[in-house]
Amino acid sequence: MFFILGISLVTMCVFGAFAAHGGHLAVLYQPAEYVIIAGAAGFSLLISSPLSQIKEILRQVIGASKDGGRSKAEYIELLLCLYELIKTGKGNILGLDARVENPDSSELFNRYPSVLKNHHAVHFIADTLKVQISSPVSPFDLEELMDTDLTSAHKEEGKAASAVVRIADSMPGLGIVAAVLGVVNTMGHLAEGKEAVGHNVASALVGTFLGVLLSYGYLNPLGAKMGENLDAEGKYMEVAKAGLLAFAKEASPKVCVEFARRSVPPHVRPSFEEIDQATSNLKGKAAA
Repeated sequence: MFFILGISLVTMCVFGAFAAHGGHLAVLYQPAEYVIIAGAAGFSLLISSPLSQIKEILRQVIGASKDGGRSKAEYIELLLCLYELIKTGKGNILGLDARVENPDSSELFNRYPSVLKNHHAVHFIADTLKVQISSPVSPFDLEELMDTDLTSAHKEEGKAASAVVRIADSMPGLGIVAAVLGVVNTMGHLAEGKEAVGHNVASALVGTFLGVLLSYGYLNPLGAKMGENLDAEGKYMEVAKAGLLAFAKEASPKVCVEFARRSVPPHVRPSFEEIDQATSNLKGKAAA
């Protein structure tokens, strides 16, 4: 919501103020300048990025219109999912085998749809528990293993935001390219008088204006928003890591979930009482 609002307000402020000071918006419509700048910037991705990364850029650009981060309800689902897994595996780690071998068909994971639809989180949790089942490692080594996974994924996903910022930084230069080509074109109209020259110079300057506006008004903020969304998603994974690490240290299910709960960002963190009540309700259902 705020993403769309921000784009709208930037556009209104720039073009509205121009019109309010007597500018004619039609003057800014210069298709050739747009093709030079947008075409060169867009197709440069074909030079610098493989197809898989271009697809990821498109996915994250579309996702940037949504508020980043997980809701409180989604974090509660994750905490309860971790609680059930840890409670099942406490004292009988082999009891987790059927649940983590094929999470998509696991009744436990299916009780938490927001967790199940996050494929990275599900595979992260399942693969970490598989290691503990097949060949238990020390908490220190397990933490290093989880950090390697998270760092690798974050680095790969972060390339999309970096590519957008890189394109944003090139926009002013491409605007100058468009302007220079416009001036070159103007040189062929000197004999046509001041009006023709003025019109062509104005058209050329639109390229510079457009390059700077796209860079600082739209694309750089877009890249920053993509990075923020990625960091917010990383918080979700850190919560899962905290619970799994506590399990490796042989803490009780309640304590494991408390470690995970305290890793949740404060503005969406459920209270101790909320999680205590939710886990107690799970016990009640199991007893029934």
